[in-house]
Amino acid sequence: MTVTVVVGNPKAGGRTTAAGTALAEQLTGAAPDHVIELAELGPGLLGWGDEAVGAAKKTVQASSLVVFASPTYKATYTGLLKLFLDQFEGGTGLKDVVAVPLMLGGGPTHFLAPDLTLKPVLSEIGGTCALPGLYLVDSAWDGPELAAYVERWKPVADALTALR
Repeated sequence: MTVTVVVGNPKAGGRTTAAGTALAEQLTGAAPDHVIELAELGPGLLGWGDEAVGAAKKTVQASSLVVFASPTYKATYTGLLKLFLDQFEGGTGLKDVVAVPLMLGGGPTHFLAPDLTLKPVLSEIGGTCALPGLYLVDSAWDGPELAAYVERWKPVADALTALR
């Protein structure tokens, strides 16, 4: 099983990366095989045909489980993540990929954002989105909410990835 974390934070290596990596580790019992920091792809995301973006896309498509992690900006995921997701074909771009939406924010106000904004896009491009989105307050992302989510949804992630 190949596990990838896609990080849509304009600042690489922050809490969004840590939370995405922790979620992937706890859902699968191992460190993710790949962590894709979209900030490192830079201007290549603005067009089509960039080699680094194409390689990142292929990595995601070859994965069994992908955590799509983003900070919350203006009540939704970042434009950086949107640019990357636009690279995928509708309906089939994430075929056979279990997609887990994760968003971090400054407070609980936007706790529905992963399910209302990110999950529909992941579904539209063919991701299997059987797990609910996870929203974490960024100052306490490693608190009990993460553990409770994993306890509840790890069996579902295990069952879905076993089918791949």
